[in-house]
Amino acid sequence: MDWKVVVSALGDAMRGAGAGGDGAPGAGVRFDKLAGDASNRSYWRAYLPDGGTAVLMKLADEPLKSEEVVDGERPTRLPFLDVGAYLRSGGIPVPEVLHEDLPAGVLVLEDLGDVSVERALASGSPKVPLYRQAVRLAARMHALAARSPDPACIAFRRRFGEGLLRWELEHFYEWLLVAWTGRTPAPAHRDVLSAFFAEVVRRLVALPQGFVHRDFQSRNLMVRDGRLRLIDFQDALQGPYLYDLVALLRDSYVAFAPEEVAAIEAEYRAARADEGLWTPSADELSDAFQLQAMQRKLKDSGRFVYIERVKKNPKFLPNIPRSLAYAREAIDRFPEFREAREVLAEYLPEHFG
Repeated sequence: MDWKVVVSALGDAMRGAGAGGDGAPGAGVRFDKLAGDASNRSYWRAYLPDGGTAVLMKLADEPLKSEEVVDGERPTRLPFLDVGAYLRSGGIPVPEVLHEDLPAGVLVLEDLGDVSVERALASGSPKVPLYRQAVRLAARMHALAARSPDPACIAFRRRFGEGLLRWELEHFYEWLLVAWTGRTPAPAHRDVLSAFFAEVVRRLVALPQGFVHRDFQSRNLMVRDGRLRLIDFQDALQGPYLYDLVALLRDSYVAFAPEEVAAIEAEYRAARADEGLWTPSADELSDAFQLQAMQRKLKDSGRFVYIERVKKNPKFLPNIPRSLAYAREAIDRFPEFREAREVLAEYLPEHFG
């Protein structure tokens, strides 16, 4: 396939017919725009003359620029290509890159279909087998990074350190606690929350660190021929070892019963042991899990408001109650954070009252 022709046809379609329109005259290519989430990228499925398909990723105008604080180096190569090549070299199932046209801001990718883990569950697939496969995949990824780190890959040159963790908690404060409620906490309440944020960050950076996908959840795990394939890995970095487990089991889009969480956590510990990785005890894992869940879900709730207010995309607002419920469950685990819980209840009584 002449991928240059396909990329050119996409440009014509975006300028003219748009989603669902015809490609360039004579190219014989048709495009459908795929539903996007919160990124600045867009995705298009190309229907090719030979009956095959591919997915075209249209990059943001400044693809190397991050919307968030970065602890570590800024990339000089497109992170999707950099991290993807590293994972692929270690046998981690990520989509094949069929063609790069960086001057046009387009990557042509293997089409993995539309069945994410979230959609598979919605169609009746049993949950625990899929999630056991997911934690095995995470353990393989983490073991690859532990055994064969690549200092040239951007995922090994940036980290989930104090700056980024604290920035995420301040993101919750700015967008959920202030912008969403329409109230500004009193100075004494702000001091309590600042001390709370600092202590959470201090404990998280003291945890064992390792490779982190950063958004290892149901929408970024595709089901193809009974196997999971991993996408959206371009933000990978070094961070708390269990971050990906928290992303998986404190997903904003999938609910879990306590017995399901226990089964998947046990599988996670077994998978790490089988890969020769350091493995926490059940109690160690549980405490660290709740601490990381608290930080991530507070950040998520703030991020959903930011996406609605700044990017004019309200689709994530219905996920705020579940995110805050997870945060409340986590904060209740730590009696020493009672004062912070009381402050949160003052401004979010329906969630922390």
